[in-house]
Formats: sequence, structure tokens, C-alpha cells
Amino acid sequence: MPAEPVDLSSTSAAATAAAFDDPLYRTGVIELLGVLAYGELTAFERLAEDSKLAPGMRDKAAISAMASAEFGHFQALHDGLVELGQDPFEAMEPFHETYERFHARTAPRDWLEGLVKAYVGDGLAADFYREVAAFLDQGTRALILETLGETGHSEFVVGRVREAIAEDPRVGGRLALWGRRLVGEALSQAQGIAAEHDGLTTVLVGGADRPGMDLAGIGRMFARLTENHASRMAKLGLAS
Repeated sequence: MPAEPVDLSSTSAAATAAAFDDPLYRTGVIELLGVLAYGELTAFERLAEDSKLAPGMRDKAAISAMASAEFGHFQALHDGLVELGQDPFEAMEPFHETYERFHARTAPRDWLEGLVKAYVGDGLAADFYREVAAFLDQGTRALILETLGETGHSEFVVGRVREAIAEDPRVGGRLALWGRRLVGEALSQAQGIAAEHDGLTTVLVGGADRPGMDLAGIGRMFARLTENHASRMAKLGLAS
């Protein structure tokens, strides 16, 4: 479901330029692009590593294609930061520890857990950043939505997980528990990132000339994230 109703699609070039005149807004955009770029880079790295666990050549090729798509997303965000006159790697650095901690806590033990993490965990994170993007200028929003687009392989993941459950129903219980763990860790990470970075907080709450979320709106946002997670789990044939 979309974020709070906000229509920024008609934002003029002058209004966009004025938004970037606000140093806190500019900082928020740089932080958002930085955290997304780091996320896409680690997603590429993780999927490339997961491909080694693939049980067959077709699966290996599919996961490698997903990794390639993630790297393409990273490159677009990298270029967006460069256009803002920002060193992309400096923008990414503040999020290094957060991502390393998250991936250490959610390291998949096998091929199927890796698939669920790619589909459910990354999907939940993408939902969060789409919510934030609703409060950005048109150009930044378009860049973010483009890089959060489907890698085109969700049906592959759904099919492989459902096949595994059909072959051994006990797999479903184990992966359902794994999915619950992922959502808890991912929501905790999202809340922590928003709270620890003033620029991102400013983007979320808005300003005198920009829409934003109040506390009730933020609560509804996290409810939507949870609902979308449950929908993804159901597609996989897993209880949420």
C-alpha cells in the first residue's frame, strides 16, 4: 500500500532547487541515497555468495542475474550522489556498521533461507524506503523508485520455495520462523536508521513548506509494512 497521500508529482524545477537549499533536506536526501546504495551493494555481494549454494546450474544463473540487477541499482544511486556533488562512499560509510550487524544476525544457513531473505527481507526494506520517497522532490523520488523496482525474479523465488515445501512440508515451519526473525530484525534496523540520522528524520516529519508524517502517520506506516510482509509470506506459502 502507498504512503500517506502526498502529491509531489507536479514539483517544479524551482521548487526542487528550493528544497535543496534547505541543508537538512539536502542532508536527508544524501543519507537516504547513501543507505540505499550501501544496501544495494551488500545485496549484490550477498546474492553472489548465495549463488554458490545453488543446487543446480539454472538456480545459480537465476541468483546471479538477481545479483547483477542489484549492482545496476547500486550504480544508479552512486551516480545520483555524484550528481549532488557528494562522494558516494562517504555517504555510504555511516551505514556500514548497521548493515554488517543486520547481515551477521540474519546469515542464512542454506539455499532456501537465502531465497527467503532476498524476497522477504529485501522487500520489507524496499517498502520502507518507498514510504520515505513519498515525501521527496520529484527527481529524487523517481531515482529511488527506479532502484527499488523488482529485479524480475520474484516468481523464481516463490516457485522454488513452494516446490521445497511441497517436497518436505517440514521446511515450511522452519522457513516461517526464519521469516518472522527477518521481519523483526528488518523493522528494528529501519527504526534505528530513521532515529539515528537527523536528515532522514527531517524528511519523514517534513517542514513548514513540506509535507511529512506525524507520530500517528509513522505508526500507520509500520502497520502497512507489516501487512505487506504478511502478503509476501503468504505468496511463499508460509505463515507470518
